[in-house]
Amino acid sequence: MTLELYHHGSSVCAAKTRLALAEKGVEWTGRYLDILAGEHQTPEYLALNPKAVVPTLVHDGHVIRESTVICEYIDDAFDGPPLKPTAPLALAEMRLWTKRVDEDVHPSVRPITYVTTHRHTILAQGADEVEAHIAFDPDPAWRARKRAWIYDGFEARDVRLAVAVFDKLFADMDKRLSDHEWLAGDAYSLADTGLTPYANRMAMLGFDALFEGRPHLVRWFDAVRARPSFAPGIEQYLPDDLRRTMKENGRKARPDFERLLAAQ
Repeated sequence: MTLELYHHGSSVCAAKTRLALAEKGVEWTGRYLDILAGEHQTPEYLALNPKAVVPTLVHDGHVIRESTVICEYIDDAFDGPPLKPTAPLALAEMRLWTKRVDEDVHPSVRPITYVTTHRHTILAQGADEVEAHIAFDPDPAWRARKRAWIYDGFEARDVRLAVAVFDKLFADMDKRLSDHEWLAGDAYSLADTGLTPYANRMAMLGFDALFEGRPHLVRWFDAVRARPSFAPGIEQYLPDDLRRTMKENGRKARPDFERLLAAQ
């Protein structure tokens, strides 16, 4: 059997896939792509993933894309602890959380991360490189959004909306976890796998205000960080220099983030 994962250390989607692999105890070969250097834009990778995003899983030559689909595939294809509930209602609850990640949470983490930290790396490359970075995106709507994130920072129109999404998400998670150990009930599931990288991103950027007054969310976050999957799923693949850069830029951006959060 050959199992290859194309991934990047700061990608939340790649992180949840690595978490699923670690939870199942599956061995895999990593193909690390530096997305900030454009390594996901090569013809070779585009042949695997035309969207030029990570992760991509290749299992015995079969290509599986989209992180939520990949996580369910990993649970179905490999032995190990089940990551999906068997009870229909719990399974539906799990999928409501993973659907929320795909539809609301992931589109919101992107602008927050860009304006907090990635924009500084991109701007440091020079004007021509910035324009090339923007122009490469095939979607004109995303090109316009990226331009605003890079040049306008926290003043970009959709950043306030993204902060509101996380504020509502964490409030809903805290409420759900007030009478359940895990998001889909009494057992850890792909709902927890899927949301761990997003909670960790906010914590890593130092946006602690999102956790304040939400003790059940904090309890859950402590529990997922204590799981054996957390280090190999998230910590191991985040380069030290990138970790330091994100933390430092997060510290500088905290007043802007908290200003938008207070305005909700």
